[in-house]
Amino acid sequence: MQLYIANKNYSSWSLRPWLLLSELGIPFEERLVPFGEGSSWGEFRRFSPTGLVPCLVDGELTVWDSLAITEYLAETCPAVWPAAREARAWARSAAAEMHSGFIALRSCCPMNCGLHIAVSTPDAALHKDLARLEELWLEGLTRFGGPFLAGERFSAVDAFYAPVVFRVTNYRLPLTPNAQAYTERMLALPGMQQWLAAALKEPWREPGHEQECRQAGTLLADHREGTTDEA
Repeated sequence: MQLYIANKNYSSWSLRPWLLLSELGIPFEERLVPFGEGSSWGEFRRFSPTGLVPCLVDGELTVWDSLAITEYLAETCPAVWPAAREARAWARSAAAEMHSGFIALRSCCPMNCGLHIAVSTPDAALHKDLARLEELWLEGLTRFGGPFLAGERFSAVDAFYAPVVFRVTNYRLPLTPNAQAYTERMLALPGMQQWLAAALKEPWREPGHEQECRQAGTLLADHREGTTDEA
């Protein structure tokens, strides 16, 4: 299988299936196509029907969208979702909520693995998203016993919230101790460490993404290689 992704520094959608494949030990080949200046739609259309990433190519079959890729993988790898029916139903619901929700968190805090930013005064919409995020995480951790959201094992629901883990860390978003402990467990995963290390080494800078991130607040530091941009 070949997984097409974009810049690891920016592409939160790419991180989800990449981390899932990596942590579950499912063999795949990474195909990274960086964002170009302006629209990358035409370039991405070479391998993705929508001109978007991620996109999984398995022989003659193409599967696009991170949720569809996850369900495709689950057909041959049961470990993608929790084994228990109740936990599996909860995990699917939580993943779907992340897939279509948390709009304020996405827009106010775009993913950028290298930048650390102190967010300007969060508005009501961002506060609402953060409150729901904590509620959801703590429900899963309490209901299924942790250390991951749906029980003892890492599963697809954790992969769907992996980009949020980078966001709350890099934008210094406040969390309760239990939620913060979960972010630290996620950050310690080998796949998360590998993704972050690669993201910090990437030479590409896409002006649109950079501007969106810096509008979120005060730049504290840029940890990417080749930069010395610090507060």
